[in-house]
Amino acid sequence: MIEEGDKVMVCLSGGKDSYALLDMLISLRKSAPVSFDLIAVNLDQKQPGFPEHVLPEYMATKDIPFYVIERDTYSTVKRVVPEGKTTCALCSRLRRGTLYGFAEANGVTKIALGHHRDDIVETLFLNLFFGSKMKTMPPKLVSDDGRYVVIRPLAYCKESDLAQFAEDQSYPIIPCNLCGSQPNLKRAEIKAMIADWEKRYPGRVENLFRGLQNVVPSHLMDTGLHPFDSPSPDTLLAFRAENPLDDASEIREALAEAELNPWVEEQTNDAQIIQTSGATVQTP
Repeated sequence: MIEEGDKVMVCLSGGKDSYALLDMLISLRKSAPVSFDLIAVNLDQKQPGFPEHVLPEYMATKDIPFYVIERDTYSTVKRVVPEGKTTCALCSRLRRGTLYGFAEANGVTKIALGHHRDDIVETLFLNLFFGSKMKTMPPKLVSDDGRYVVIRPLAYCKESDLAQFAEDQSYPIIPCNLCGSQPNLKRAEIKAMIADWEKRYPGRVENLFRGLQNVVPSHLMDTGLHPFDSPSPDTLLAFRAENPLDDASEIREALAEAELNPWVEEQTNDAQIIQTSGATVQTP
């Protein structure tokens, strides 16, 4: 994620995740095998009631440059987005454009964001349910035009761990009054759904996250990722004739079982003893 000579810009919002990200990178810089510069940036979007003093006072205790970008995106969002609609999409685009512009003007080579594991899983379902796209936020992303590199060093961290860390560190948390107060956020619905899954089936979120690292395009339906070409009937039959199976039915069944159920242990031909209530049954 971070290379020799990088200038890393930490986007500091005042939330628990960005505080933890900043502290982690400050600590990492002391022991990392590569040398990199570090700055912190806050985008003041002019939200009503935003406590402008909190971050400057906090950053006065840190030995890294800190910048505040003042841009009234709040008014723009409120003017453009109809009442009752969520503001996240437009707000995100405006924020991203401002941060990208600052990064280019100040020689920043990596833009560090505080998204964690749970954010990534939630975004997967947001895009799938409401955008008909199977995508989420990768730990490292190069923009389409190649001008910017975004990194998410907390991608493998659980939100619960970050929440506990933030509490232990007594960070001066700033709530988001622009989007956090909206009752109809789709992300809140997805978060509740996933939390319910995790409660009923512990480990499901981690399985989902690991699944994002084990994608098989040939078993999906995107022709842009996999052509799904197949040999002609004559070619297929000729191949089979030239490569006969020793025992077609048995091997075929074993391969199908392994493909469909990779977590099932391989069956053996050894006799198995099953202990039932008061009786011992031997199976072939």
